[in-house]
Amino acid sequence: MPRSDDGSFDAAKRPTMSDVAARAGVSRQTVSLVLGDKPGPGAGTREHVLRAAEDLGFQADTAAQLLRRARSRQLGVLFTMEHSLDPLVIEGLYAAAAGLDYSIVLGAILPTRGVRQAVDELLGLRCEAVILIGLSVEAPAHLTKVAEQVPVVEIGQHTGAPGIDSVRVDDVDGARLAVDHLAELGHRRIVHVDAAALPGSADRRRGYRERMRAHRLDEYAEVLPGDYTEESGARAARELLGRETLPTAVFAANDSCAEGLLHTFGRAGVRCPDDVSIVGYDDTRASRLSYVGLTTVRQDAAALAECAVQACAERLDDKRAAAKDVVLTPILTPRGSTARI
Repeated sequence: MPRSDDGSFDAAKRPTMSDVAARAGVSRQTVSLVLGDKPGPGAGTREHVLRAAEDLGFQADTAAQLLRRARSRQLGVLFTMEHSLDPLVIEGLYAAAAGLDYSIVLGAILPTRGVRQAVDELLGLRCEAVILIGLSVEAPAHLTKVAEQVPVVEIGQHTGAPGIDSVRVDDVDGARLAVDHLAELGHRRIVHVDAAALPGSADRRRGYRERMRAHRLDEYAEVLPGDYTEESGARAARELLGRETLPTAVFAANDSCAEGLLHTFGRAGVRCPDDVSIVGYDDTRASRLSYVGLTTVRQDAAALAECAVQACAERLDDKRAAAKDVVLTPILTPRGSTARI
């Protein structure tokens, strides 16, 4: 943006499309087509216009464009910044939204910033739908009312709130994959660190207990309290280290929790997988690092994002009225943190 004589930025002097058109020697309509990435102008013209826009420091006034449009085609996304899978899902949302000519507006939930405030801000920015990523919400009345105004899609859980769509992985089946894998390697003393009431945790806990019974390992079944953070894994590891006998395997709430277990065990001289095998959940980028090599249950973040955006589009463009619950299949990804006992 150009500066005024006193050095401050002057919005009135910001280059316009007409300025770009004059510099490039083309019509304003041609500039609009090029900057909007619409068909029509040839490759040479496009390059010429883009170079002129760059030389002038032109920036599109997105807010003004939205005000002129009958629809904003914006999808609001609420996330907590607490779960390691969130960045992968958000990355997928941007890609999926662009493919359907929608854009993404992010709204973070913080200790000082609740769901209600964040949702109201997204609606104030003309978001046509709201996507919730892994929020610990039990169908609050406010979200139910929001779902009467715009489509609401929750990723990672199914609260069953009226009118709200859900996209999630079958967490009961994911736990089955983890326990079956460990049992097939000969493990019997398999502990589960859960995530209390956080999204997906109840189903993972249920799946763990069901599979321990199925393998006739009921007497060894134990659930330690935790959450989806590295510190929760570290706490669980410290508790286990204080016992006379360690379990031979741990199924962690998620990959971050598993990393806390790995690091704390390692500092205490407990080797993984030689002494204790560990299975995580999510298949985040950190789990794939060579020095981590975490066996984990994969949630396909891109598929979750694509299904969530598709659900919004079905509501907005196809006028689907009935709520739906999309359940995806998890995949076990064996790496170096598990071994035969």
